[in-house]
Amino acid sequence: MTDKKLVSLTGIKPTGEPHLGNYVGAIGPALQLAETYESIYFIADYHALTTIRDPELLRRYTRSVAAGWVACGLDPERTIFYRQSDVPEIFELTWLLSCVTAKGLMNRAHAYKAARDRNREAGQDDDAGVNMGLYCYPVLMTADILIMGSDVVPVGRDQAQHVEYAADIAGSFNHLYGDRYSFKIPRAITPEAETGAVLPGLDGRKMSKSYGNTIPLFAPETELRKLVRRIVTDSTPPEEPKNPDESIPFQILEQFAEPGEVEKMRARLTAGGVGWGELKNDLFTVLDRVVAPMRSRYEELMAPGSELDEMLATGAEKARARAVPMLRAVKTAMT
Repeated sequence: MTDKKLVSLTGIKPTGEPHLGNYVGAIGPALQLAETYESIYFIADYHALTTIRDPELLRRYTRSVAAGWVACGLDPERTIFYRQSDVPEIFELTWLLSCVTAKGLMNRAHAYKAARDRNREAGQDDDAGVNMGLYCYPVLMTADILIMGSDVVPVGRDQAQHVEYAADIAGSFNHLYGDRYSFKIPRAITPEAETGAVLPGLDGRKMSKSYGNTIPLFAPETELRKLVRRIVTDSTPPEEPKNPDESIPFQILEQFAEPGEVEKMRARLTAGGVGWGELKNDLFTVLDRVVAPMRSRYEELMAPGSELDEMLATGAEKARARAVPMLRAVKTAMT
């Protein structure tokens, strides 16, 4: 008899095309979870409604992120991969959970407190511009987590509070209704803490859309080459030795090249005789080798009539097969 795998749940907010930093820090580690967990992935399109007001943009972002993750290696046959909005049970569970959630808990949520603090600094009312979607965000996320019977949720450190809230709300429910039904108590895991992989952007700061220093993961070959050439370097002449660990292009190379290639370039930079232009050319070659197959697959999936819609429909069926009995049990316990 084999031990049953723990369930991991990864939520993916549709915020546009991913970049290399997303791949190294989030997508890659999240996909590796499928080796050790029963892995479930979903596109959090209803979470995005708190900020995205253009329906066409939301649809495009949702399709793009779905295609992107499959192109990066997510296997819909081995996992459950669905769009949040295709599982209506999530939203009914959200209301039921809100009835056992303390308002004070929502007052302390990081996203709400950050919005409130910005308003105070601007001399505005605490709740100016704050919608109930933002305020109640943690309850919807709790429903996402609990309805799939999740044991672990991979999140960045700044998102760990949401999983802590899910555990708190599950605990409140269990205290009230535990003699009739009990949720598993989820916990957060931080895959990036295991790898320490934070990719620098074009200017050396952490690669982030907010800094405008990203290299899109599926950038066409010509655009990729231009972006690599824009990576900031110092004025050290080619013949002089260089510290690889202080070189932005080398730090990116480390994450994508084969170990032997990395060590060879490290030795050459340390010895001197390699210019930044040569390093950037090598970096482009490595990046294009890695991303070209993913880029091609992404373009196939984004094309009208691709199998992407069927993948998501099948994923929704599998997700609802878990969600329906879970919701039924909760409703029976509460009503």
